Amino acid sequence: MPADVLALFDLDHTLLTGDCDEAWVEFLIEREVLDRASFERANREVVDRYRRGEVGVLEFTEFYLSTLADHALPQLEAWRDEYLKQKIMPLISSAARELVGRHRASGDLIVLTTAASSFLTLRIAREFGFENLIATEPEMRGGRYTGRVAGTPNMREGKIARLDAWLAERNDTLARFRQSWFYSDSRNDIPLLSRVTHPVAVNADATLAALASEKGWATLRIR
Repeated sequence: MPADVLALFDLDHTLLTGDCDEAWVEFLIEREVLDRASFERANREVVDRYRRGEVGVLEFTEFYLSTLADHALPQLEAWRDEYLKQKIMPLISSAARELVGRHRASGDLIVLTTAASSFLTLRIAREFGFENLIATEPEMRGGRYTGRVAGTPNMREGKIARLDAWLAERNDTLARFRQSWFYSDSRNDIPLLSRVTHPVAVNADATLAALASEKGWATLRIR
């Protein structure tokens, strides 16, 4: 019998107390793979514009995917192992684990859906016990990442398109579920939050917090 409840989770500032892309950039800067002054300045600008909902989808995703280009896959994977231990594990709270665990224990279909790349987030998803991940896919050619997006970025309206496609592959639809939950912090996720039966604003930014208050959506703080 298929699950009749779908629980979707954003990652950055929702299940994590920080941002996995920003943590990856900081990790690479500390190893002098990236120049601190120039990349931090560009990173601040992109992050600020993203939080205001001003940055374009491709610009945002490919800014971070550019850090994967020009490095051999074995080196990237070795860095990722260190990054997970040093940068990501401290951002995972017991409350976030418990939230995911409650839905898993109820037999719900749980999915991590994030704008960040599958390269970074596959291991993070496993740490939370997710078997299902929808993430932005980085393009690869000749065994190396190009720094560009493959397909539709999993961001804003793209999260709806990617979810619908993922469900269709399972011969399923969002409407089939008796309940659908989505936990997110960001105004960028308002399109998908507006589609589910139980939107939850987690550590919400100002725009999402105002909308949640107006619409009577549930709110949650995870620290």
